[in-house]
Amino acid sequence: MSQHTQTHVDERTARKVAEEARETEWRLPSFGKQLFLGDFRLDLIHPHPRPEGESRSKGEEFLARLTEFCATRVDAALIERESRIPDDVVAGLRDLGALGMKIPEKYGGLGLSQLYYGRALMVVGSVCPALGALLSAHQSIGVPQPVERFGTREQKDEWLPRCARQVSAFLLTEPDVGSDPARLRATAVPDGDDYVLNGVKLWTTNGVIADLVVVMARVPRSDGHRGGISAFVVDMGAPGITVENRNAFMGLRGIENGVTRFTGVRVPKANLIGTEGAGLKIALTTLNTGRLSLPAICAASGKWAAKIAREWSKERVQWGRPVGEHEAVSRKVAFIAATAYAMEAMLDLSSQLADDGRRDIRIEAALAKLWSSEMACRAADELMQVRGGRGYETAESLAARGERGVPVEQVVRDLRINRIFEGSSEIMHLLIAREAVDAHLSVAGDIIDPDASTGQKARAAARAGGFYARWLPTLVTGAGQRPSSYAEFGPLAKHLRYVERASRKLARSIFYAAGRWQGGLERRQGFLGRMVDIGAELYAMSAVCVRAHADTSADGGLAGAAPGRSALLLADAFCRQARVRVEELFDGLWRNTDAMDVKLARAVLAGDFAWVEQGVLDPSIPGPWIAPSEPGPSEKESVHRTIG
Repeated sequence: MSQHTQTHVDERTARKVAEEARETEWRLPSFGKQLFLGDFRLDLIHPHPRPEGESRSKGEEFLARLTEFCATRVDAALIERESRIPDDVVAGLRDLGALGMKIPEKYGGLGLSQLYYGRALMVVGSVCPALGALLSAHQSIGVPQPVERFGTREQKDEWLPRCARQVSAFLLTEPDVGSDPARLRATAVPDGDDYVLNGVKLWTTNGVIADLVVVMARVPRSDGHRGGISAFVVDMGAPGITVENRNAFMGLRGIENGVTRFTGVRVPKANLIGTEGAGLKIALTTLNTGRLSLPAICAASGKWAAKIAREWSKERVQWGRPVGEHEAVSRKVAFIAATAYAMEAMLDLSSQLADDGRRDIRIEAALAKLWSSEMACRAADELMQVRGGRGYETAESLAARGERGVPVEQVVRDLRINRIFEGSSEIMHLLIAREAVDAHLSVAGDIIDPDASTGQKARAAARAGGFYARWLPTLVTGAGQRPSSYAEFGPLAKHLRYVERASRKLARSIFYAAGRWQGGLERRQGFLGRMVDIGAELYAMSAVCVRAHADTSADGGLAGAAPGRSALLLADAFCRQARVRVEELFDGLWRNTDAMDVKLARAVLAGDFAWVEQGVLDPSIPGPWIAPSEPGPSEKESVHRTIG
């Protein structure tokens, strides 16, 4: 039987598994959720939350020590050249407390807030993104987060102190399983007081050096076992574990990412996090806040790109003027600077909302991850264009011929993975879209459910009628149409009025789409993607306006020394740029080539245009598209190593 046949899961089952893993309740208010409903709740993010005194002093003190360490102990060029982070660097970060930044102090960690954890990742990521990925994979999605959130007191006492000193990893992806967990093949079969773990995990970031890992595996349903995808803490020193390969990538050259095989690994029942079948919910809940690590790395790259663009565009002279004074380059410099400010504003706002604990930030964190990963790549690409040939040349080559070794090409390579890490942009669009249309599905889901009875459909129609009768009138007028609204924001008030109007327009568009396509809306991924992108831009604009208002406040702003009026100018520029993008996206909701593209793609897949491919050679190394992942003993020697 082929591997594809063995792992085949029909679409309906796959969707059911994903839907059951969602957090369906909204216990706390959400700015992002209301934004997609046409309800611009500025009060949920303004005034901008600020770190408390003790949290701030502790965070600033650690940032000072971390900055000194990264400036003096981390050789980024060496890591890039040798594709490995020296063990003494990881050990130094451990001794500094960086492995336990988010772990409570009572377990040996630093107990930093999400805000200062993000700022720490910015510092580390700015000098070496691979090092940022190591810390992020350990603390954002590795063992500490799920254990602290879902673990028992005994599990926290046993593993959190270890996580403050040892590296951990999160193992979900398999060679034939990405964002479709219904096809998960790794199994954990109950046997006495243990589970017996078998399976292969791919792209295990930190897996090559991890001491502890969280493994997602399927428990078979049986007497006394509800079964389902479950989360286990596994000690990498257990017999039967083989790290078969250390993977190499386009960027993040020092990342310790591998292929990990489990063969008959005995895992004590005490290592099960939560309950059987709760694994995916644990993973997704962990990611709600964990996704904020990537926006931190992206914000760091944006700030660095703004610095390089400014310095280079003043230094380089062409046709009698610095290149930055030529409009073609000026537009790129302006975009980089404005986007850098917006990425930091979105990161800080989302982080402090998470610290505050009075808001549900699942949509905000997802929007920040999606938007920042896309915009950081765009900013880095524009920086490469501003630098010209020097942007394409490696830093070592530049230095070898006597120039400043600016690693623009490396940053372009390093950033590219963020559009794939922790949910590709395409998957993020669908995840966020599902949350955005949740209100519609909750009142009208049975109308479009093919399995619903006639009575269920009739009751759903009645509920939907009542909901829309109350909701639709709220989308007609709002504060965005009153010239005096948001006056305390001065020159930025007009942008907030635009966000409010655009929020209602977006909600009306979603309603029209739901009525037009009904159950088919979930397949209109082009529409859903643009819808989410509009929401992301509106959230970015909101974060920027709130941040600029705080930065120019009388008490010194959020960043210490208030940048004064320059923050208002930068925020105004960003909002103007964002509004152009939003209008293009609104236009694209209804005027696009989506239907034609889908039809054409099907013809391409059928081989109708294979003649286009003729006349070239394929330099690919022969092999199957997806490596076999049958369970069983490993035929390779383990490349796992432990950092002392």
